[in-house]
Amino acid sequence: MDNTQTIDPAELSLDELRALRNELQLDDDALSYVRRLVQAQLDLVNAERRQRVTGHELNVAEDLPVILGQHLTGGGGLARPPRPTDDASEHPLSLELDDLCSRLGANHVEKLSDEELDTLSSALDGFEHLRSQERHELFARLDALSAELVRRYRDGEASVDGLLADE
Repeated sequence: MDNTQTIDPAELSLDELRALRNELQLDDDALSYVRRLVQAQLDLVNAERRQRVTGHELNVAEDLPVILGQHLTGGGGLARPPRPTDDASEHPLSLELDDLCSRLGANHVEKLSDEELDTLSSALDGFEHLRSQERHELFARLDALSAELVRRYRDGEASVDGLLADE
């Protein structure tokens, strides 16, 4: 991901431009997947905190859809059209998150002390924040590549017929 930040899209051939955009879209898919996992972990941590305050016993089987759906009700974020994605569960970021969760006891939040729960929450927040920043930067690069593609089609440097022939 890092070396593509300094590339001028106008200097790329059409094939290179498309290939780089496809590569960055795969990176976005992995980042999006990992961010959803982090948000789900944070939802579970917050549900455990609420349970400790209210005394309402957490029934994971019953409450999980509500717990995991709460971050969807108020969030923003940049909308991107959905597309088929590869399995990102073995992506280095997924493995990093798995390691973080294992080290900090995320699989057993009910057994964590309040301090351990705070440490887990803070680590997950930090991890998600970094991924969010990376995704924002990735969107900027994707937008620049897409703008260059649009410009080429608009100015006649590339043709739709050529695009259809490539598929």
